[in-house]
Amino acid sequence: MGEFVTHFRDLRVYKSSRSIAKKIFNLTKSWPREERYALTDQIRRSSRSVGANIAEAWRKRRYVAHFTSKLSDSDSEVAETQSWLDDALDCSYISAEVFKELDMLSGGLVKMMDNPAQWCGPGNKIREEPESYLDDPQTPILPHSHT
Repeated sequence: MGEFVTHFRDLRVYKSSRSIAKKIFNLTKSWPREERYALTDQIRRSSRSVGANIAEAWRKRRYVAHFTSKLSDSDSEVAETQSWLDDALDCSYISAEVFKELDMLSGGLVKMMDNPAQWCGPGNKIREEPESYLDDPQTPILPHSHT
């Protein structure tokens, strides 16, 4: 049926953002040294910021405006990362395939921003297509193990 969301780490958009940031980090290891400050550091920072803003949005979900604002910040970081990837593509540092993943991530963030009521407030049930989530602020947050 679906998964229960009790922590930002359970969100698909968060998991996807982490996967993309890790992929970008690994890709940038082979980029030319002269790109270190101009491109490599910038794209690493913006790609990592996507997940950080999702985490902040999750903590602010009691307030729709704050939640939506942080998701908007996250989506802005996606756009910045896309711009850096355009530069990397122009320089032949990456293939066109890498860019496509970020488009899907942005779409997930926009869906959350377009329907914040399903995510915000205490005890609301969350319905996210194609899976279902339940948001229960009474559920204790257990330490998350990284696997």
